[in-house]
Amino acid sequence: MTVVATDDAPRDPGGGSRRTAARSGGLSADSARPAHRGDVPPLGPGAPALAFDVGGTAVKAALVDGEGRLVELLRVPTPHAGAETGEAVVELVAREARGFATRHPEVVPQVAGLLVPGQVDEEAGVGVFAENLGWRDFRFRKRAAEALGVPVSFSHDVRAAGEAERRLGAAAAYRDVVVVAIGTGIAAAIFVDGRLYAGGGLAGELGHSRVADGPVCACGGVGCLEAVASASAIARRYRALTGQEVPGAREVLALAEGGDRAAREVWDSALDALALGLSHTVALLAPEAVVLGGGLAQAGPALFGPLASKLDAILTFHRRPVLLPALIGEDAGVIGAALRARDLLAEAAS
Repeated sequence: MTVVATDDAPRDPGGGSRRTAARSGGLSADSARPAHRGDVPPLGPGAPALAFDVGGTAVKAALVDGEGRLVELLRVPTPHAGAETGEAVVELVAREARGFATRHPEVVPQVAGLLVPGQVDEEAGVGVFAENLGWRDFRFRKRAAEALGVPVSFSHDVRAAGEAERRLGAAAAYRDVVVVAIGTGIAAAIFVDGRLYAGGGLAGELGHSRVADGPVCACGGVGCLEAVASASAIARRYRALTGQEVPGAREVLALAEGGDRAAREVWDSALDALALGLSHTVALLAPEAVVLGGGLAQAGPALFGPLASKLDAILTFHRRPVLLPALIGEDAGVIGAALRARDLLAEAAS
């Protein structure tokens, strides 16, 4: 048996469309711009909602109307203010909500969804720790509800993105599936028999499993998958090896495909580390499929084909999962935030 990899382009099963805006909240067009223009399936009828997905470098903000259409989806830089980053994020969320209200007065949100990275206590509504952003034990749900004036659903960014893929995207056909996001960090949403497993907020931290003898990770560990194979790590490792500045992993891949030996070494070692990390997941959970999203998944055949071969070479008697690109792609987090926000109202009404 072999691992099957597919890199089909994302499809829109619902035929949905959306509008984007180049400006928001008084920021310049250089700092606030339309988010990735991938295909996003409509969410269906429900409460109008705000949705915010906080990442290491950017925050995606969306307004969803009562028919489940994305009225506007945009991207703004994530504020970095050390220990005050949590409060700065809440201020940004409130500012973008005011911008939506000004531009779309016909859509009045009844609820909001907020996602953040790092360790998250969803029950308490607390961002416990995010090594790349600086907060500790910040009460996001409480502060965001105060700032927005509506109930707020608070979740982990990757778990919510995984739910979007599970309900509307590439993972919809599977009950045992792992949705992995590879961007600034690496983490996963785990579904067992169709249900999300959160492990008290700690499940799915694939990026902090050890796969090598180095380098040192931001979490304090050594040889973490995230320190070797995340998109940011690939660029960082190439710079350390060559002294040459590169914007990101995409450029490292282009250099590798152009014959740059250092870039090829960094890219191949990243795929080796990803295959090893995924092999641990396969051995433990035996998923039917692994869905890969995040910035690195945009590499397409350059990622999926070699990764499938490397994973297959490690596995023996194990179930071979299908490797799939995320269908909703880069917008899965903000879609998941909107879905969870609507769920919050539905649960309150039941």
